[in-house]
Amino acid sequence: MSDQPDYDSPWKDILERFFFDFVRFFFPDVHAGIDWDREYTFLDKEFQQLVRDSETGRRLADKLVRVHTRDGEPIMVLTHIEVQGTYERDFAERIYVYNYRIYDKFRFPVVSLAVLTDERPTWHPAFFGYKRWGFRLEMEFPVAKLLDYNDVAALENNPNPFAIVAMAHLKALETRHAPHERFEWKWHLTMALYERGYKKQDVLHLFQFIDWIMTLPDELKKSFSQRVIAYEEERKMKFINCVEEHYMEKGMEKGMLAEAREMVAEVISARFSHIPENIAKAISTIEDRNILKELLKKAVLTRSLEQFESDFQGYANLST
Repeated sequence: MSDQPDYDSPWKDILERFFFDFVRFFFPDVHAGIDWDREYTFLDKEFQQLVRDSETGRRLADKLVRVHTRDGEPIMVLTHIEVQGTYERDFAERIYVYNYRIYDKFRFPVVSLAVLTDERPTWHPAFFGYKRWGFRLEMEFPVAKLLDYNDVAALENNPNPFAIVAMAHLKALETRHAPHERFEWKWHLTMALYERGYKKQDVLHLFQFIDWIMTLPDELKKSFSQRVIAYEEERKMKFINCVEEHYMEKGMEKGMLAEAREMVAEVISARFSHIPENIAKAISTIEDRNILKELLKKAVLTRSLEQFESDFQGYANLST
């Protein structure tokens, strides 16, 4: 089994959330040809039905999107996106097969795009074709190689959210066996989310991508969390600590009440140097995840331990 992390979900989520920015970052010519004033539609379910019997290679994300062109013609273009994670000998052939199947079903022009996130610098599959006895078949498709986006200074000066995405993925590969170096890059990229002035929901989605891609050992994960808490407290951020909110949501989704309780206690300890024994015991008995979420918000935003204790009494009563 490969030791490569599972990057499937984060890429799919980030592609859908920032599709406009994705096309603009990797494929500016395609971006210029799309009418962004018209609605675009994701056709993931239809795409999966078409390719169900062609599950080959390791694809990080598949997105089929119906867009409109700028050229004035009433044509719907189906844009097929591949984010390919490892070398695959028959990759270009598979792109052709998918392209044809999409065309056969919808009878609209199909533009296939590929982003390659593998670690082979010389692998740039962008063509499929053959010819014999006067017959010729040729297909060429745009390819973006993530390794080619290695100018860190250019990425840091690029406001496009996919500059952050590209840096996160590249640094995840680079620091695979260097957890402390990954910690520092993860911190650097998270701070960039605050500094770029993104909306809160965009920060949450981008952080979720960074967190999935740049996984840390448990002991560094706690240190990272505490550093972000201190950062937001020092600057009196206007929105709730998005990192803690993300970890809490992830824990809640998995039903990890114990982890959620521990997170609340850790935030209190990090902010006020200690946690009163009575509060620690009370938190350990809470079974309601909504109450734990509210306590986490209070722990992050309250100005003093005394204020938290006062607020806590009401939530503690609710849980009994």
